[in-house]
Amino acid sequence: MRLRNFRNFILLLCGLITATTQAQFEFEGYVDEAMIGGEVYLSMVEDYRKISGVYSEQILAKTRPDSAGYFVFRGNNLPEENRMYRIHVDTCPDVEFNLSHVSGHCENSKEIVFVANNSIRLSLPMTFEDEIFCKVVSNDERSNAFLKIDSLKNDMRFAFSSYRSEANRKLNTKKWFSILQQYGEQLNEPLAELYIYSFLSDRRSILHSYYLEDLKTNDYYAALLGRLQSAYPETSYTKQYQAELKADQYLVQSASELNLPWWFYLVCAVALLSVLANLYFFGKWKKIKNAIPDASKVLSNQEQKVLELILADKTNKEIAAEMYVSVSTVKTHINNLYKKLKVTSREEVKSLYSAS
Repeated sequence: MRLRNFRNFILLLCGLITATTQAQFEFEGYVDEAMIGGEVYLSMVEDYRKISGVYSEQILAKTRPDSAGYFVFRGNNLPEENRMYRIHVDTCPDVEFNLSHVSGHCENSKEIVFVANNSIRLSLPMTFEDEIFCKVVSNDERSNAFLKIDSLKNDMRFAFSSYRSEANRKLNTKKWFSILQQYGEQLNEPLAELYIYSFLSDRRSILHSYYLEDLKTNDYYAALLGRLQSAYPETSYTKQYQAELKADQYLVQSASELNLPWWFYLVCAVALLSVLANLYFFGKWKKIKNAIPDASKVLSNQEQKVLELILADKTNKEIAAEMYVSVSTVKTHINNLYKKLKVTSREEVKSLYSAS
């Protein structure tokens, strides 16, 4: 009996040890009074282009805050590797719920994005100003990375808004691109760098054109791909980034190939003009050639002989002597020749056939 009890005790102890050593996440926090009546959602963000918003396909769990505004998500079903997560609370009416969670936007909502995994314990306390989702307390400093980046982005926006000139925009674009990229590397978390990349490369942003220019010479983007492949080789983040980077590099390369030196266009213009001129003169020559009557078809044998002698600069008397006919007969042949060739003089005859 005692042996059985001892064995049960050992099994129970082993079970307790297993339970305490099993990885488990816990995300807790508070919402303000205005949001107590809403619902809190935990989402895993696998498309970093949808890092901000409300998307039903991302939602893992939901809960309601208690009367004090407290909520908690806990379990052991998250990936062991870091992922991007979002917690948001909204008070959208039921009739608007489906629409807002499909469109990605709910007006009456607040959110926070962070990096976490299955073993992270994370707290989202209220700030001294009673603001929610403005502070992250975690056993992993990387969970706080997105909030730090958001703070830096706000500094950037302030710098841009100080002077709304083109010169200020160019100066700050170059400066803040470098600052944000270097800061991302220092965080030692490629997912945080992706958060920065999604901001700098956003096609809707005025920064996008500078990003494409930066992509031509900056090896940062290839290095980021290497860090992602090393840390998250089979994740959607790496595959998405690799596909986007390849597409943007192709876009940049195609644009560069079209950026040819000025003399290339000059040579092309001269060549084109030469071709057009040749076509013009060829067409004109062909037209003239087609307009010349075929002597063998319109003239008699005697008239053809007279034509040949005229083109040889023979006089009427010389033609008569060579053909053994009278000068008047030659004149008759010449008059018939003029009518058939539609000319009125020897010069026109010579001009007509010299062009051929």
